[in-house]
Amino acid sequence: MAESESKLATAKTILSAVGSIAATAVVVRGVAGDLLPPEFHDYILSGFRTFFSRFSNQLTMVIDEFEGLDSNEIYEAAQVYLGTKISPTTRRLKISKPAKENHFNITIDKDEQLTDTFNGEKFKWVWICKTKSKTYYHHRHTNTNSTEARSFELTFHKRNKDLAINSYLPHIANEAQIKKHEKKTIKIWTVDDYEDMYNINDIWQPVTLDHPATFETLAMDSDQKDLILKDLDRFLMRKDYYKKVGKAWKRGYLLYGPPGTGKSSLIAAMANYLNFDIYDLELSELRKNSDLRKLLVGTANKSILVVEDIDCTVDLQNKLAKRDESPPSDQSNRREESSKVTLSGLLNFVDGLWSSCGDERIIIFTTNHVEKLDPALLRPGRMDVHINMSYCTFCGFKLLASNYLGINNHYSFDEIEGSIGIAKVTPAEVAEQLLKNDDIDISLHGLIDFIHKKVKENEEAENGNVKTAELANKQESDDKENVGEANNFS
Repeated sequence: MAESESKLATAKTILSAVGSIAATAVVVRGVAGDLLPPEFHDYILSGFRTFFSRFSNQLTMVIDEFEGLDSNEIYEAAQVYLGTKISPTTRRLKISKPAKENHFNITIDKDEQLTDTFNGEKFKWVWICKTKSKTYYHHRHTNTNSTEARSFELTFHKRNKDLAINSYLPHIANEAQIKKHEKKTIKIWTVDDYEDMYNINDIWQPVTLDHPATFETLAMDSDQKDLILKDLDRFLMRKDYYKKVGKAWKRGYLLYGPPGTGKSSLIAAMANYLNFDIYDLELSELRKNSDLRKLLVGTANKSILVVEDIDCTVDLQNKLAKRDESPPSDQSNRREESSKVTLSGLLNFVDGLWSSCGDERIIIFTTNHVEKLDPALLRPGRMDVHINMSYCTFCGFKLLASNYLGINNHYSFDEIEGSIGIAKVTPAEVAEQLLKNDDIDISLHGLIDFIHKKVKENEEAENGNVKTAELANKQESDDKENVGEANNFS
């Protein structure tokens, strides 16, 4: 009994001492806040935290917004992740909307606490914002208006240190990446000034992509669309496979066919389906292969890189390379000629070492004349999928009629089905005809007249080609006869 009373008295003494220390800490904190500068205030609080931490089984990790001059990816990931963990007990939230974006960013406000559970263990988060008195720098620009140093404090039981580092933080980074991708506003990136290629971070300039094209609205053969969708899905799921076989995680597409057959719409539909940004690259504006490499390094993962009219681009560069058959007159001219963008530089960009500067990328070349391309560009591993963007079929017409006129059947469909295949009209031409009148009958009769006109033009052009060929053959035959007579005469 006496021993129990002794232990109780000891416990009371300890609790009284702790209470006194805590009360003293509160008083000191209040006085420090009123009388001392912020630097001394933070120093005293840090001392108290250090003192009490010696008796605690908790471990705290500090995640600063910047690591030196570079952004801290874990900090950015935590911001996104914690925005999905808001609970009914959260008292203050911070909300923002980036310019030209379609979504809101939500996270906890400063000094707000949030508890998360992972694998049955609790992790407590606090967002700390401290006042600072010096100019704030980071890798993109200098911001003299920022007066806060921001960080997250992550507190958990000491036994969970390995769990936090090896599992919890990687889980946060992965979840944040998924969330950012889901709510990302798709952009198309272009290069404004090809003359200024010095700052890699500012080469590409974005504009929001509002193209409404989807695979459901594309005027393509359904089998062809299914093939493309399956190939894209398969590509997205094969990250580990590409790593296993030692290949860059990329996929090359060649879209070829006459103008107006929907190549640009297909690219937009792929971007909307994958939620990938588009980088529009003008090779004809580049001066040398090193500029091409800079642009490639400046593109992001999960993106589509597009080079349109590749036949014209390659042809132009070949002409530049062969412009002077004679050797340059001096060393400066020799350097200028050797610095031009070359076919070998383009191939290295497609499947060489520089193509591995990033993951999960689609590379698309478009051309109106596939027969003009160098065979080196077409082999598998460079352009993996070749898609023939042909003239409008009856299947494509029905989809356009449903999109533009809201109909799935009409008495004039039989006549259109019998002639559209030989008319060689593009989906763009069909869409233009369907837009001319809101009246369904008038619109479809206008399309039929247009198709008949195209059939007639094609027949006349074919007859003209036949006559031209006949005249050429006759001329060739006459030339041979004249040569024979001349030989006989001699």
